[in-house]
Order: sequence, then structure tokens, then C-alpha cells
Amino acid sequence: MSKTIRIGTRDSELALWQANTVSKKLNDLGYKTEIVAVKSEGDLILDKPLDELGITGIFTKTLDVAMISGKVDIAVHSMKDVPTALPQGIIQGAVLKRANTVDILVHKGNLDFLNSEGTIASGSLRRKAQWLSKYPTHKVEDLRGNVNTRMQKFKDNNWNGAIFAAAGLERINLKPSEFINLDWMVPAPAQGAMLVVVMDNNDYIIDAVSQLNDLETEIATHIERQFLRTLEGGCTAPIGAIARYNEKDDTIEFKGSLHSLDGKQKFEVEKVVPIKEWKKLGFFAAKEILENGGQALMTELRTQLKK
Repeated sequence: MSKTIRIGTRDSELALWQANTVSKKLNDLGYKTEIVAVKSEGDLILDKPLDELGITGIFTKTLDVAMISGKVDIAVHSMKDVPTALPQGIIQGAVLKRANTVDILVHKGNLDFLNSEGTIASGSLRRKAQWLSKYPTHKVEDLRGNVNTRMQKFKDNNWNGAIFAAAGLERINLKPSEFINLDWMVPAPAQGAMLVVVMDNNDYIIDAVSQLNDLETEIATHIERQFLRTLEGGCTAPIGAIARYNEKDDTIEFKGSLHSLDGKQKFEVEKVVPIKEWKKLGFFAAKEILENGGQALMTELRTQLKK
């Protein structure tokens, strides 16, 4: 059976790079593919911060509709943009091997502002909150749009720096020479991972896509997204999580964080558990935060974000 697999994607350069990567991997396995680019509302509505749009799945909604209506067979997403609850009929088909997970600060050659007043830019509440927690005297301006748009806006404004996910810039060769790794930041759950979603009733497609799955990345992202879901944060709340497999000790190392919007309140949890305990790790880590004051902050955040 040589059915052509139609791959749905957003039409930004990064999204197309991700779709082409999946396409090539499927071609290498002997499958025929076709790429179908769809513009998403998240790329079109640029005058409102993401949290004001009221939809955590703003970047995935258009493709969800395209899948359910049969226009495309699979969709490729940056996994950190995907809501933890998938729409009815859509399932996780594969998580590809993870790329770089860190956030970076792109700057203009002068880092003196890190020791004084400064203005940086980011559209992510998580990055903003973590930055203000470390640099409370700084200002953080809203910066949105796809990676290319954000990089251009940064060049056009007189901000001292802007925060990006390293993976996105590396994938499309947009990473400048003037940057520093923000390895103190806790990344977004599933940052650096690509997710392929499929319809739950198409065995041919499910079988094809499952061959792209990377087990280690699947486990790590499961833990991080379970932590996010248990805290009940959509992709807009200031929640960070990273899980890593330590091959030497056969353990999972996990770090999770929850911040208030202004960065003044901070809850962090770190755990190291045997690999066999991975299934509930995100849940228990989130419970620890909720029971130690995080519950009140989440209630406050939901009010502020009108969830």
C-alpha cells in the first residue's frame, strides 16, 4: 500500500523545517509524503499577548481542525506548544529525538546591563517571570511572532537582549554569534522536542509514524508534561520542567519550577529517581509544589490569566 502521507504544518520557516525533517525520515523508511502548510491564528494575531488570546493551543488549533476534517493525515508541532490534553480522535504518534533544551539570551555585544538596569524582550510568561526573579530591576518587553519575526524585532528595537529557545534558532541557522546560554533557566516542558500527532483510527499512519519515536525523549517529555498538567497550567503559565536520563546511574533527574508573573514568588522542586519510577514522577513533583504553597499561586495565576 503506497498511500501518500499528508503532513500538516504551520507555514513559518521553523515549522516547515520540522515538517520537512519528518517527511525525509518517512521517505527514508519508504513512505510517500506531501507537505500541506496552514497559517495558524497564533502567527496572525500579533497585537495581543498569547495569554490574552485565551487558548493554550492557539498554534495547534488550525492543524487539529485540518486533521479532524481529513485535509491532512499527521501534524508536526514543537511539542512545547501542544496542550497536554489532545483533542478527541488525535493521539501522540511519535516524539522525535530531542534537540537543545536551553534558552539563550541574544544580545548586542554589551552585557553590562546584567549588572545594572536593562530591558530585554520575550513573549513567554515563563521566561519573563524567571528573568525578573533573577533581575528584579529589569524591564521585560513583549516579543511575539515566529522566530524570524522576533529576531527582526529585536534588531529593530533598542532592547539590550531577547530570549529565544536555542533549538529553534539552531534548526534554521539563525543563531547569532552574540548570545549567552541561560542554563540557570528551567525550560518549558518538552522544549526542544518535536511531536507528530496522528488520528487514532488510521493504523497505516500510526504504524508509519511510530517508527520515528525516540523512547528516551518520549519518557522525559511525558514526565515534564505530566508535571505541567498536574499544576494545571496551560502553555502560558510560568511553569518550567526538565527531565534527563542519567545512563550511568540508570536514574531520571528532574527539575520543575513555578513562578508568579512578576517573578517575586518562586517554587522549585528537584528529584532523582530510579528509571522504573518515571511514570508518576511529574505528578509527585507537582504535588510537592502544590502542597507547599503552589496551590494558592496557581489559583492567583488562573485569576490573572482569566483561565
